[in-house]
Amino acid sequence: MVVLLLALLCLPVQGKIIDLTTSFDEPISTGIGGRTLLIEEITATWCPSCAEVDPELVQVADSHGSRIALVALHPTDGEDAFMPPASQHRIERLQTSNPSLQASTPTFVVEGGEPRIGYEGWQDVQRDILSTELERQHVSTLAFEVERTVNGYSATVTHADLLGVTDGQLTFLILQHHKAMPSGVFNPGEATRDRVLVATAECNINDGNITIALGLQSATTVDDCTTGFTVEFEELSSWSVILLHEPATSSLGEDVVANTYGAVELAYRDRAPVEQSSGFETLILAACVALSLAAVYRKK
Repeated sequence: MVVLLLALLCLPVQGKIIDLTTSFDEPISTGIGGRTLLIEEITATWCPSCAEVDPELVQVADSHGSRIALVALHPTDGEDAFMPPASQHRIERLQTSNPSLQASTPTFVVEGGEPRIGYEGWQDVQRDILSTELERQHVSTLAFEVERTVNGYSATVTHADLLGVTDGQLTFLILQHHKAMPSGVFNPGEATRDRVLVATAECNINDGNITIALGLQSATTVDDCTTGFTVEFEELSSWSVILLHEPATSSLGEDVVANTYGAVELAYRDRAPVEQSSGFETLILAACVALSLAAVYRKK
């Protein structure tokens, strides 16, 4: 049974991805989800090692499908070419519950856990993913739909069956795929960067108020966060929207981890082409094989 479970965890799972030919004649829904794990990567446009791994992470995200939502956080450090306030807000949120977290790049954090630094840290990231999936018994179930507007797109919560936790919030994250590097800046990598967090909004579940709205055209609610929480964002050629149920930012501290209780993602992008296995994907496969063999050994 353990071997079967590990095998299922290591299989690619297709996420909710709509290709770039989609017309948006009707709103498009995620369907009900919640088991997706959030991985936040602190990165920077000036960082050579970040530029090296960035293209590979596109294939890593596709190989995991709906199991993970991978978000690139670019700091407001005076050097990064993007410096979106939404990204800096998420970095500071992580640092609130993990004060030792430094802006070493690339740094990966799975569900607010231990920072994993650099290319060589990906084996630990994979172990974090697997252990978190095995430990999670219950999650909040979520759904939202996206429709085209006059000036861009809007995302609206359509389902939120939430775990009974105090001091929680619903959070929208807007990611831009293939964000173009400005001309005339130092660029150790390709002409674009992927999965860049450019906008976010947080709605406090206790009082129904929107506490943070960054990089958006608007953020509104009807009665509370679970009914009609809507964000509108600008026209982007390729994007992802992630909806989270997580601890309220105001409640975080060293004793409250910045994890999620549930997450679901909708991506408007092309799938990564199937290429020869990257170093990251080799590490992923090695981790899956090792865990499966360990389970067989224990069974004997």
